[in-house]
Amino acid sequence: MSSFAAVFDQLGLRVPEVYLPSAATDLSTWAVVACDQYSSERDYWNRVETTVSGASSTLNLVFPEAFLEDADKADRISRIQSTMHDYLARGVLESRGEGFILVERYTPYERKPRVGLVVAVDLEKYEYGRASRSLIRPTEGTIVERLPPRMQIRRGAPLELPHIMLLVDDPKRSLIEPLYDHRSTLPKLYDFELMLGSGRVRGWQVKEPARLERFAAALEALADPAAYRTKYGRDDVLLFAVGDGNHSLATAKAIWEETKKERPGDPDLATHPARWALVELVNIYDEGLPFHPIHRVLFGVDESRFFADLAVYQEHKVEKSRDAASAFAAAEGNSGASHRVAFVSSKGSGLLTFPRPRANLAVGTIQEFLDAFLKANPGVGIDYIHGRESLEALAVKPGNLGLYLPPLDKAGFFGTVIRDGVMPRKTFSMGEAPEKRFYVEARKIVR
Repeated sequence: MSSFAAVFDQLGLRVPEVYLPSAATDLSTWAVVACDQYSSERDYWNRVETTVSGASSTLNLVFPEAFLEDADKADRISRIQSTMHDYLARGVLESRGEGFILVERYTPYERKPRVGLVVAVDLEKYEYGRASRSLIRPTEGTIVERLPPRMQIRRGAPLELPHIMLLVDDPKRSLIEPLYDHRSTLPKLYDFELMLGSGRVRGWQVKEPARLERFAAALEALADPAAYRTKYGRDDVLLFAVGDGNHSLATAKAIWEETKKERPGDPDLATHPARWALVELVNIYDEGLPFHPIHRVLFGVDESRFFADLAVYQEHKVEKSRDAASAFAAAEGNSGASHRVAFVSSKGSGLLTFPRPRANLAVGTIQEFLDAFLKANPGVGIDYIHGRESLEALAVKPGNLGLYLPPLDKAGFFGTVIRDGVMPRKTFSMGEAPEKRFYVEARKIVR
């Protein structure tokens, strides 16, 4: 075993054999956005279908969540699996050999591109429970009830296509960025515009042993237990944190556990392709990676009841603001050890300050109360909103109340997960829907 392979084996990484569409395939219709986006907007996916218009496309290999409740679920899953076999048999998908893929992604919203690296990760190094201390960990709670339909798709499928994005804590930019700096010396695999105004993506193959050796050395330094102990006071290294695709990675893990149970004592399990999952690694400090807070809007809420219950639940101070913009700005300001959450309704806006918060993040402080409040008031609805304009537009309608969360600090992100475990659901978003990962690459998960 080469030295980089030994390091990768120890740290849960593998150089994957990647499949890409043949030269005859139109990549602009091949690549579609992650299936968990636009989950309430069937019109978007209908536009995608019109754009694809019968061409070879990853639309035929994934199950958009907007259609998960349709009556033809079983038939759609069967078609997905048979299309995978068909694309392999007809050469629509071809192996490009073993190698990482360096990805540059321009989006409509960020000035600089997001840079990532497509790799395979070892599911033996990943646990998705709330108390996980594994090398690869979720950042938000996994809702196990959401796994069965995803497992039906993966169970029996010959391929996986990744929209999972894992974050690495690399402030010195030692891991992915050196590869990107020398991208002109790498073989380019693709370069094309993404559909429906979602930006552009380029990919290069990384397979030379010398480059992999340097990458392995940088990865080993990031995973040094002594460095983690100095920085976080803990020995249980968190090397990869799930940023997007939490339930997809949990699905891969669940199917891998099924596979092991079906073949007890099988020596070939150690190298079975289902043991790994294809993902994209991104440095949390990447300048093209936005971190947006996810805000809350309550519907059909008695505002006076809300504030009265909040006063009983946790100590806080209420300050009125002249307008929503002032409240938002105050929530984003430095608050020291206290937490700040802005509120907006038809009656005005203001700032909630919690001087002695119970959680590590403001979203945890308010979500703990919201869970209890919603349980006690079943007639109140909630939605999770991206962007201050959308939040304000909904919040000022009579009977609604908007809660504006401050931005999440990238520098403190890993420390929060290490100390507190998974974050509250809907804590952050890595960009808007068009910025999410598009399906391009594939990998075999059967022998």
